[in-house]
Amino acid sequence: MLGGINNTLFFSSFGGFFAVGLLALILKWAFARGKSVIERTPKIGSEDEYGALVVIASPSNHIEGEILRLKLTDSQIKATLTQTKDGPRLFVFARDEKIARAILKS
Repeated sequence: MLGGINNTLFFSSFGGFFAVGLLALILKWAFARGKSVIERTPKIGSEDEYGALVVIASPSNHIEGEILRLKLTDSQIKATLTQTKDGPRLFVFARDEKIARAILKS
């Protein structure tokens, strides 16, 4: 009690201001330039810029690439079809490279 008046409602109303301020800080952090938790626009790179992935096929278009990717997926091999600077490429992990090449030859 301040000044003999019950100030519970007065002090509890500051909780809403605190919550809005906290949300504003979280949103400012989430949308800060260069530090965003939101996915960035993908950039097209060359074949050697895909880390642990290895190129196993160079289809002439995405339709052929998708057919090859589905063939590998049916054989339980994870494959990625992406557009590179040199055209569409089919990637797999290095540990699956030999098996994937054998499946695509059959």
